[in-house]
Amino acid sequence: MARTRVLVCGAGGFIGGHLVGRLKREGFWVRGVDLKYPEFSSTEADEFVIGDLRDQKIAAEAVDGMQDVYQLAADMGGAGYIFTGEHDAVVMHNSATINLNVLEYGRQSGIARFFYSSSACIYPAHNQEDPGNPICSEESAYPAAPDSEYGWEKLFSERLYLAYMRNYGTRVRIARFHNIFGPQGTWDGGREKAPAAICRKVAQAPTGGSIEIWGDGTQTRSFLYIDECVEGLRRLMESDFPGPVNIGSEEMISIRGLAELVISISGKQLRIESIPGPLGVRGRNSDNRLIRSRLGWAPSGRLADGMKATYDWIRDQVLAAKPASASRRLDQQKPVGRTAAAIPHSSDD
Repeated sequence: MARTRVLVCGAGGFIGGHLVGRLKREGFWVRGVDLKYPEFSSTEADEFVIGDLRDQKIAAEAVDGMQDVYQLAADMGGAGYIFTGEHDAVVMHNSATINLNVLEYGRQSGIARFFYSSSACIYPAHNQEDPGNPICSEESAYPAAPDSEYGWEKLFSERLYLAYMRNYGTRVRIARFHNIFGPQGTWDGGREKAPAAICRKVAQAPTGGSIEIWGDGTQTRSFLYIDECVEGLRRLMESDFPGPVNIGSEEMISIRGLAELVISISGKQLRIESIPGPLGVRGRNSDNRLIRSRLGWAPSGRLADGMKATYDWIRDQVLAAKPASASRRLDQQKPVGRTAAAIPHSSDD
C-alpha cells in the first residue's frame, strides 16, 4: 500500500522539524521545504527542498504530487522582532504571499487536506489587559483587534483558508498556537522567544550575577512544550473539525515567575533586573474548552518538566559556544532532492 505523501512547509524551523520526525515515525513519506535546513539536527524528511515559497514556481513544485500539506512557514520571531514595529511590512508581505501561493497551487494540485498554523496573537489586545484574567476563547477573536501586524496577517490567513473551504470544498484544519517551546529551537540572535531567551541568559550568567527581563515581569503567558504541540496538531489533522482551535497550555505564569523557575532549575543564585523593552499584551493564556470538546484531548504536561528539558539543551549549546547562525549545522546536513535559491525569512517557530 502506497504511503501518504505529505508536505511540511517550514520544515527547517522549530515546529516543522519536530513535525517531520513525528510524521516519519507514523509512516508518512515527507517532503520538507524551507529556506534552510534544521539548525541543530539533520532533517528526517525523505526529500528536502531549499526554496522560497514566496516564489510561485517553487510553491507549485513543492505541492506537486502531495496529498496533505502542513503550512507552518512564516516570517516571525519573538517580541524583540514582532513588537517593535520595524518589521511589520516585511512580516505581513512575506507570510501572506506564502499562504496565497501554497493554498492556491495546492488547490490546483488537488491537495486533500491543509493544516495551517495560526497564532494566539490574533486575539484582541483589549481582552488581554488583565494579566490575571486574559480572554482567549476562540470566539473572542471578533470583533478583531490584534496587538501586532503579525497577528493581523495570521487572522487574514485564517480567513483565506476558510474561504477556500467554503468556495472550493478545500479541507482545512487551523490551530492557534500559544508560545511553543522546547529543545532545538532558536535560542539567540534576536528572534528567540521568552523561554529560550531566559534559558540562555541563565545559562550564560555566573552564579551570584543577574539576568535582565523586559518590563516588571508581571505580564503573564502560557507556554506549550513542543511534543504536546505536535500531538495536538496531528489529532486536529486527523479529526473532522476544521477549527480554528487553540493548541496551548492553560498553566499561566508571569515572565518573572518563568525566570525564577529557570533559575531554580539551573541551581544558580541569580538576581532578576527589569529593563525597558517590547512587552506585547499584559496577559495571555490558552482556553482549552473547545479542544477538549471537539478532540477529547488537551495538553496536560507540566511547564517545569518542559523547561527542565529546554534549559538542559540550551545550557549545552551555550557551553559548546556554538554561534547562532543559519549555517550552524549545514555542514552536517545530508540534503536529498531538489534545491533552489532562496531569499531569507524564517519558519514559523
